[in-house]
Amino acid sequence: MGGGSWATALAKLLLQNCDTITWYMRRDDRIEDFKHLRHNPAYLTDVVFDIDRINFSSDINDVCSVADTLLFVTPSPYFLSHVNKIKTDISGKSVVSAVKGIVPESNELISDYMVNHFGVSRDRVLVVSGPCHAEEVALDRPSYLTVGCADVHLASLFASVLESKRSHAITSTDVEGIEYGAVLKNVYAIAAGIIHGMKIGDNMTAILISNAIREMERFLSEVAPRPRQICDSVYLGDLLVTAYSRFSRNHNFGSMIGRGYSVKSARMEMEQTAEGFYGTKCIYDINKLHGVDMPILTAVYSILYNGVPASRAIASLARQLN
Repeated sequence: MGGGSWATALAKLLLQNCDTITWYMRRDDRIEDFKHLRHNPAYLTDVVFDIDRINFSSDINDVCSVADTLLFVTPSPYFLSHVNKIKTDISGKSVVSAVKGIVPESNELISDYMVNHFGVSRDRVLVVSGPCHAEEVALDRPSYLTVGCADVHLASLFASVLESKRSHAITSTDVEGIEYGAVLKNVYAIAAGIIHGMKIGDNMTAILISNAIREMERFLSEVAPRPRQICDSVYLGDLLVTAYSRFSRNHNFGSMIGRGYSVKSARMEMEQTAEGFYGTKCIYDINKLHGVDMPILTAVYSILYNGVPASRAIASLARQLN
């Protein structure tokens, strides 16, 4: 479910182990262009597909009816506009979320939303995350994914269809931690991008990331308490690649702000959605109920939503880091 770069990358991985897939895209013209060109006309255009192995549809209910596993790969701001069209009973399906965000309107995790609104069993909800840039999948570079699910056997089954010579997948039962971590790393990537754009230097970026992983650990320990290793690739690894990589749209969004763009103009310039813009507000609102010490989140929120100049917010933040 989805037609962006991340959806295209996951489709490429799945077709290495699956005979066929059913692919929902909202626009019929995009589907026709895809069939004609044999690649996504808008994203990862170098990835060529065997069109005979893809069943395209612009009807989300048709897709939900025929598929036994539903993989959602839409930007979080548009998640509801798609799933609210679903009238088919999907309560008996396996649902996989590769959405790196929270439902903005309700601040719910995607897994919670599928359980609460569609009656999907919690042990049939999976999440996929980790250091795996869509652009690097397209370039056949190594990728590392973690599949989270309360049912370890189900997680292992889905992880197996993502495995290849270049992609590696492991399992976890920390569904909530993976989902929150995927949101937070985008927030921290914006901060890293701002520092990069301001040309403050690598030392400041290193201190930021060192503090960011500890801030993430404090938040996860409060909102989703359970044993976890915060240095695992799905937390620290994903944070590092998102904060540093030139492929990271959240880093690039922050870099534009650091270079002097207004938040509004930076958003308009971005060709793809910077999930961290929405994730910042979601986590900030959630943390009002928990009161976790989160100076990096607070600084990014002040820049994005309160109009505080980046130079002032980062200078204040620098005095709080250690």
